[in-house]
Amino acid sequence: MFLALRRAGSLIRPHIDRPNKILFKNKSSINLVTWVDRAADKLIRRTIQRRFPGHDFLTEESAPTDKGSSYKWIIDPLDGTTNYAHHFPQVGVSIGLEFNGDIILAGVYDPFRDELFWAEKDRGAYLKTRKGSRRLRVSRARRLSESLLLTGFPYDRRERIELYLSYVRVFMDKIQGIRRAGAAALDLCWVACGRVDGYWEWRLKPWDSAAGKLIVQEAGGRLSDFSGEPFSIYGEQTLATNGKIHKEMLRIMKKLHRGTALTISD
Repeated sequence: MFLALRRAGSLIRPHIDRPNKILFKNKSSINLVTWVDRAADKLIRRTIQRRFPGHDFLTEESAPTDKGSSYKWIIDPLDGTTNYAHHFPQVGVSIGLEFNGDIILAGVYDPFRDELFWAEKDRGAYLKTRKGSRRLRVSRARRLSESLLLTGFPYDRRERIELYLSYVRVFMDKIQGIRRAGAAALDLCWVACGRVDGYWEWRLKPWDSAAGKLIVQEAGGRLSDFSGEPFSIYGEQTLATNGKIHKEMLRIMKKLHRGTALTISD
C-alpha cells in the first residue's frame, strides 16, 4: 500500500502547476476530473494487483470489480480534484482495505507536504514524514468554544445552499473557527493528528472516508452520523471528532437535522 500511495503522489506532484484539461463527471459543472486522476487510479490498481491479483476494487475513477473476494481496496487516487485543477496544493491519495465489511488497513498520502498517514486495525495510527514516524493522537479540546472545525460541501451544494450553510451558521457562533480545505481524506487525517478538533460533511463517497475512518478511530477519535448512529462509509453523513466534543456537536446537529431530514432525501 505504501508503494502505491507514494507512486501516485509522485505522479500528482509535478503536474499541479501545469495546465490540465478539465472534464466534468455526471453532467455536473462542479464535479471535476483530470487526466492525472485517471492515471493515478491505473497506477494504484496496477501496483496492488501485482501483489493481490484476487482482491476486489472500489475506486472513484473506474468500474468496481466483483471477484467475490473478502478483500476490497477502496481508493481515491486524487482526493481534492477541484483544488488540484485550480493549482491549490491541498490534495491526497487515499487507500483503505476492507475485509468482510471492516476496514483493516488505511493510508492517506499528502504529496505536497510529504506526509503519509496510516493505520492498521487495533494497532494504532501513525504519521510518517522525512523526520521519522510518530503515533497519532486526537486533540485535547474539551469544548466547542475552544475548538477549530473543518467542513466540506457536496456537489449538490448549489441546490441545497441553505441546508448546508445552516450548519455553518450555528457552529460559527460557538467555536474558534471553521475551515473548508477541500480534501475529505486529509480532513479526517487532520482530526486524527490533532490539527483540528472536529469535522463534518454530507454525502461523502466510500473512497473519501474509508481510509480516514480507520485513521481517526486508531488515533482515539470518534465517528458517527449526525444523529449519533454508528458511522458507515456507505452512509450520507460524516461526523468525526476528538471524542471529547462529539456529544456537544451531536446536540446541535440533532436539532438541525430534525428540520432537514426530509429535505436531504428529496
